[in-house]
Amino acid sequence: MNILVLGSGGREHALVVSLAQSPASETIFVAPGNGGSAPGAQNVALDIMDGDAVATFAYEHGVELVVVGPEAPLVAGVADVVRSAGILCFGPGADGARMEGSKQFSKEFMLRHDIPTAAFASFTSEAEALAYLKRQQAPVVVKADGLAAGKGVTVAASLEEAAAAVQECFAGRFGEAGATVVIEECMSGPECSLLVFTDGHATLPMACAQDHKRAYEGDTGPNTGGMGVYSPVPVVTDAEYAAMLACMERTVAGLASEGIDYRGVLYGGFMLTTQGPRMLEFNARFGDPETQVILPRLKTDLLEVLLAVAAGDASGIKLEWDDRWAVSVVLASAGYPGDYEKGKPISGLAAAEKLEGVVVYHAGTRLTEDGTVVTAGGRVLNVTGLGVSFEQARDRAYAACGLIGFEGMWCRSDIGARALG
Repeated sequence: MNILVLGSGGREHALVVSLAQSPASETIFVAPGNGGSAPGAQNVALDIMDGDAVATFAYEHGVELVVVGPEAPLVAGVADVVRSAGILCFGPGADGARMEGSKQFSKEFMLRHDIPTAAFASFTSEAEALAYLKRQQAPVVVKADGLAAGKGVTVAASLEEAAAAVQECFAGRFGEAGATVVIEECMSGPECSLLVFTDGHATLPMACAQDHKRAYEGDTGPNTGGMGVYSPVPVVTDAEYAAMLACMERTVAGLASEGIDYRGVLYGGFMLTTQGPRMLEFNARFGDPETQVILPRLKTDLLEVLLAVAAGDASGIKLEWDDRWAVSVVLASAGYPGDYEKGKPISGLAAAEKLEGVVVYHAGTRLTEDGTVVTAGGRVLNVTGLGVSFEQARDRAYAACGLIGFEGMWCRSDIGARALG
């Protein structure tokens, strides 16, 4: 079977690695791919925001399954176009992708379907948003309504910081994504991600994972796309897991009740509060970097799962999980999550990948004409360690990080420290 994966990050490289292990996998195309995906797949130049171009490529190259990795093509309706062309597609249509593409939509959906979440208000007027802030107490959370590459959220410690975040949104920092602003109550507690596969009816939960969104040590600094992650999550009790799963099941049922044919991954980001798990956000696709610790632990053939979900009938799928722990550390470019330079040669990849229990996923890399792997993004590599204990998995990940180098490389040294505690 020929497969087309859309995207260029660590999530897509992880998908390629897992899909390549399936006996039914023949040729895997990745558009556009990166410096790590090329050995196991064919990188292709394709506008992944153009549904017609994606469908045409799939038809001309005998592709039987299209897997949409990033959120932007989903929000743009690429999955709708591909499915209308008669090609199986893993990923929700534009109506379902609103769960991520509009924070206002998702928050209102939560209210309609009894999904516990933070109190909120949404605004299309800067003056009204600022007036509302004056009646609140800090800390408070300010979010650009639309897609902002993980950087449209400000957890403001003061009302002055919150006001500045509101002004940034309406000043156009995030383009149309900031035309509507959502202001939320700030919840407290550990965060946890629970992702599920769904064919629109069944809810197949994946292993829990815990991301580290803040840029710097001790969970300080600006929000990023994620600086590291681990799975499973020891702080989650059986009761909390049951409550999170119930939320995800109600969400899947709610989508179906609203006539939304949702086929793909639904990501639930939870805050484990003293009142129980409460929903922070939904994503309409695999998390990044959560995928880089979840898929290495998935023993079930990923291609079988994606095909069943895309076909709208996953009733025969049973997910099996590796008991090992997984820890992934992000190696980033100097300046990230702000401005950064590209094109820095990367050394030590082969040595790192030879370590037992280590997988290096490429996120922001590219291959030069002479075959050199160089940096091409802010989050450059996801270095994942697997082990029979959390300590072993973490030690393996950081040992591999120590073998890799590029100019300006940095990472958080405390990924997973909360689990050690």
